Amino acid sequence: MKFYNRKTEIQELSAIYSQSESESRMTVITGRRRVGKTMLALEFCREKRFVYLFVSRKAEHLLCVEYLEEIRKQFFLPVIGDIRSFRDIFALLLDLSRHERFTLIIDEFQEFLNINPAVFSEIQKLWDLNKSQCRMNLICIGSIYSLMHRIFEEAKEPLFGRVDRIITMKAFNISDIWTVLQDHGCRDPQSLFDVYLITGGMPKYLDLLTANAALTRERILDFVLTANSPFINEGKNLLIEEFGKDYTIYFSILGLIAAGKTSRSEIESVLQIQSGAYLARLETDYAVLTRVKPIAAKPNSRFQKYRIADNFLNFWFRFIFRNRSAVETENFAYIREIVDRDYNTYSGLLLEKFYRELFAEKKTYNRIGSSWEKGNKNEIDLIAVNDLEKKLVIAEVKLNRARIDLAVLKAKAEKLLLSYPGYRVEWLALGLEDIGAYV
Repeated sequence: MKFYNRKTEIQELSAIYSQSESESRMTVITGRRRVGKTMLALEFCREKRFVYLFVSRKAEHLLCVEYLEEIRKQFFLPVIGDIRSFRDIFALLLDLSRHERFTLIIDEFQEFLNINPAVFSEIQKLWDLNKSQCRMNLICIGSIYSLMHRIFEEAKEPLFGRVDRIITMKAFNISDIWTVLQDHGCRDPQSLFDVYLITGGMPKYLDLLTANAALTRERILDFVLTANSPFINEGKNLLIEEFGKDYTIYFSILGLIAAGKTSRSEIESVLQIQSGAYLARLETDYAVLTRVKPIAAKPNSRFQKYRIADNFLNFWFRFIFRNRSAVETENFAYIREIVDRDYNTYSGLLLEKFYRELFAEKKTYNRIGSSWEKGNKNEIDLIAVNDLEKKLVIAEVKLNRARIDLAVLKAKAEKLLLSYPGYRVEWLALGLEDIGAYV
């Protein structure tokens, strides 16, 4: 797939690169796997001199042999002795950058923890001693969110305070997904929603679907739910290393949330454990969950729900992890039957999220969310607030717009409107058929 968007990230990388003309700079690119971190770095360096080093799990001295080969592709090196440590590789590269500015990309940077954790201290010492005399534009890429946070943002770690910029990459937004689909000859808003529902805008997943001409619901599910599909084990592959030995508890919690048990009390009643610490880590350390409150709730309100932030992981836990016995027996026809049976119910909730994201893309509103009262009463799917202009959009979202009664919506919003005196209100009924008007 060709390179799309990422204009903001490219601008940030360009600004840091300009600064490295006078003194070395360090940038971290993080974000979950498949989001396009490596592609971003390589696209940025396409017309610049750079060295790309991938940290694979092997003996340090074997990595050094590979790295010397990569360095020789860009620079003439005199005959040097046997280099067996990354410390010496990094010192060599810093020395080269005294004479010429270039970009050094270190991919899967967190893997040094499994090879030689002392590397971080060694980089810190060399960086502090040489940064001001060198012109290296260092880009460290990492896929394990919790480890990258620990390496660069925890005060006790050697590289804390050394990084000049942390770029956290996110999935494509809906407009970007629409551009990709149109470039592949698909202009059906229904397909846009179905692709969004499965991929959440992850570039690698979009690449897989477009390469396999799987851009309608039937074709997408045919491709995803097969024995050799790259999606079947994807959730496990993404998260087991993040979660470590406690992964079974985290997977159980995420499975319950995907199935609709979105409050802490519901989770604890099923698992019979205190889930607060696990939920906090899923939200803060791993960035897998988001905590959602009614839009008019007070900041200290405990009235909240948890949702899986990533659309694909939500789908994976709802339909694949939950039916892992069928996966083991390769009974994908059974899973497909479950998906077909529940698709409308499941996609209805995702359509609400879809429209909230579309409204966020407009940059017209400073707050966007939903609302509900105790016992999930008087639920309102979409509320967009512009406090400067004192205007509100209040919308009901359903797959079939004909099932929406705006009079009922207005009755449900009576209590909510008490929080917004003097605001002009626009009432909307939004269905699948309205997508084309907003993209």
